[in-house]
Amino acid sequence: MEVVALSHSVTQTHSYAVVLGEMNGTRKLPIVIGSAEAQSIAIALENIEPTRPLTHDLMKNFMMAFEVELLEVVVSDLQEGVFYAKLVCFTEKQTIEIDSRTSDALALAVRFHCPVFVYEHILESAGVDQQSEKPRKKSAKAAEPEPVPTGNDDYKLMTMPELQNLLDKVVEQEDYIKAIAIRNEMESRKKK
Repeated sequence: MEVVALSHSVTQTHSYAVVLGEMNGTRKLPIVIGSAEAQSIAIALENIEPTRPLTHDLMKNFMMAFEVELLEVVVSDLQEGVFYAKLVCFTEKQTIEIDSRTSDALALAVRFHCPVFVYEHILESAGVDQQSEKPRKKSAKAAEPEPVPTGNDDYKLMTMPELQNLLDKVVEQEDYIKAIAIRNEMESRKKK
């Protein structure tokens, strides 16, 4: 996976969402991170040289000084909405896995240009598949109520109450990418 976007969190003040995307696929994984980590990731992605080293730059410099190479980052678990990650490091004598906050692991990954892997069960439970989002088809049976949309529907076909209901659900699930799209649709309707 690779970092494909950084955005403000819809529900959490001073938080951001970093979005990981499959390199050869259509799934994306949004992860809520703090503002300091978001800034650190953005600086590394933009190849900006700060006047003094940031914490993640210091960590990279420390690792390089002691000949520790960051081979890969693995997002290894998701428990109660919290992502867990490991740094897979290599020295002349051994390979070591080090527990890390996911935001810190990603900030180091962009600095070392190393691969980021996510376990399949995490993508299944918290990922968004861009390809599976298809427009909703109108039901031929008028007597049957339509089910509440689950997020794989075209937002333009939904009513405002349906959009609000869906927005509440995706925010609760911390699916900020869908939340942003739903909020944008609602705001564009209010402007009209």
